[in-house]
Amino acid sequence: MTDLPAPLAEFCDSMADAIGQFDDTSLLLDAGRQALQRLLLSDDWLPDAMAVAQEGGYQQHLLYLDPVSRFSVVSFVWGPGQGTPIHDHCTWGLIGVLRGLEMSQAYERLPSGALVEVGALIEGRPGAVEAVSPEVGDIHRVWNGLEDTATISIHVYGGDIGSIDRHVFSLDGTVKPFRSGYSSRLQAH
Repeated sequence: MTDLPAPLAEFCDSMADAIGQFDDTSLLLDAGRQALQRLLLSDDWLPDAMAVAQEGGYQQHLLYLDPVSRFSVVSFVWGPGQGTPIHDHCTWGLIGVLRGLEMSQAYERLPSGALVEVGALIEGRPGAVEAVSPEVGDIHRVWNGLEDTATISIHVYGGDIGSIDRHVFSLDGTVKPFRSGYSSRLQAH
């Protein structure tokens, strides 16, 4: 990991240690949350190429993939007005805001399959970290809360999130499978 920016390399080492230490998802998420909050203390480590908003939609840049795909680290860049549909992850995840304002609304599926909002709207400001998982709640919608500038968040997921089979939901319960892939990958030098 020496080719990664030092703060990112230290974070990835911490995540690898936590995954090796904790079998319990809640303990892993707690340890990961602390490590991600440390990473978010500064924002000068993110390469400029991984922080540029595009007009066509939000960008999902792979920053790091564990050699045996135990976890992935991704920067999300949200231009003004950009966001996701309602979706799930099918794995644990941590979402930390690096720059801007990331809005998130959680959803729950009713027995009928329809979706309803659950919990308060989350306004994630720099340094804030939110957890998702099938155990604690895995369905949400995310968007840039700023009208005039980009928002950047750092996401950490169990596995290679770009290749995990996931789902997009309509409020009526219609489900559509998808794989997110990546907009680009960090090129180590």
